[in-house]
Amino acid sequence: MPAETPHLHLLAKAPLAGQAKTRLSPLLGLEGAANAHAELVRHCVANACKALPAANVTLWTALDHAHPLFIELREAFGVTLSAQPEGDLGARVRHALNSIPGPAMLMGSDCPSITSALIATCAQQLASFEVVMLPAEDGGYGFVGTQQDYPALFEGIPWGTQRVLATTQQRIEALGLRAAYPATIWDVDRPEDWQRWKGLPASM
Repeated sequence: MPAETPHLHLLAKAPLAGQAKTRLSPLLGLEGAANAHAELVRHCVANACKALPAANVTLWTALDHAHPLFIELREAFGVTLSAQPEGDLGARVRHALNSIPGPAMLMGSDCPSITSALIATCAQQLASFEVVMLPAEDGGYGFVGTQQDYPALFEGIPWGTQRVLATTQQRIEALGLRAAYPATIWDVDRPEDWQRWKGLPASM
């Protein structure tokens, strides 16, 4: 681990039926999709706390900040809960990364392919690179780490499209930053993603 352990942030919606993981509803129904979302959040928080001390993990909540899932995770793992601010995804990501001084990392709460070992690798890489990123198979990314504030990485990005990663990499190059990409990951958005995860060994 680097001399200064990075802080890790996760963004998560409350698992409300009809408002969380709705693209899974053709397979699971709205309630089932919300339950799937809760399972993913639990899994990702557990991985985060295997890789880093709970004191270095913040879960940023949305929709219902006092939802029982968030209280459960705070009590089970000792993570900090904070409410996501208003704004687009880029603004919320940047706010989280810069909420605490020092190097910081952020991961999605729907990326079960980001293992605790991979989180630890990213933390180590962040000691040598200004930016660490895990590209996603869908053209986005599921994890970003920064040594300090780089506003251009998160402003004017076409969020939710297949151009997110390419646009961000162009910004990294334009800023002259050194970046590491330790692995390519995938997240759970569609029914086939859910089935893919459920087919993995439990150790993942």
